[in-house]
Amino acid sequence: MIENSRLPRLDHVGDAPRDPSAIVVLLHGGRAHSRESGERKRLTYRRMIPFARTLVHHGAGSGLAVFMLRYRYRGWNAPAADALRDAQAVLADLAARHPGVPVALVGHSMGGRAALAAASASNVVAVCALAPWLDGSDPVAQLAGRTVLIAHGDRERWTDPVESYDYAVRAQRVAGRIARFDVHGAGHFMISRARDWQWLVSRFVLGALGIEPEDPLLTNAFAESDPDRLRTALPATHGTGGTA
Repeated sequence: MIENSRLPRLDHVGDAPRDPSAIVVLLHGGRAHSRESGERKRLTYRRMIPFARTLVHHGAGSGLAVFMLRYRYRGWNAPAADALRDAQAVLADLAARHPGVPVALVGHSMGGRAALAAASASNVVAVCALAPWLDGSDPVAQLAGRTVLIAHGDRERWTDPVESYDYAVRAQRVAGRIARFDVHGAGHFMISRARDWQWLVSRFVLGALGIEPEDPLLTNAFAESDPDRLRTALPATHGTGGTA
């Protein structure tokens, strides 16, 4: 049973289609340990709003429903893995309300960890993990048959790009398709090169859910030979969007 029945909850972004053709759930970051409640006012939550709005702009006309997950607690709180439990709960609810509708997960930091771990849900077809917080203990079997994208900045100070690369190496043995991008000049909070981060996420999600044709950059990244596809440099073609 999930404690604190007010949460987890899904906040819908944009107009809610009655019968969505596809769904994307965005999972924000958090802390290793915290029993404080998850609230929309927190920067970790607000950091994902531009990604949600970009997805609404490009996908709502095709029936894409965009949701932001609000956790019960700010922390991962091992061994409870509260963020993972929250993700699993809302995915089960979405499967019951919208049977057969494919879901893509997009998570940042702790949310990236939760998104990757929750991929075993039957309605999940794709996972995008941005600067995911990983420590070598995270499983990969749940990624079987899924399309997976990982992106990490090279000026990272909060999570370890080496860990996400090692995770991708392990995951490529089971994932349907996987690619990993190095975002040069970018740090953890995705302020520097913000437009590039948003472009990458929207292209991945819309392509993986079949809303738009897959972008050639992603097609080529998925097709790269090892180890190049796990260290693909994201082109800086969409403006800096700020500084690190």
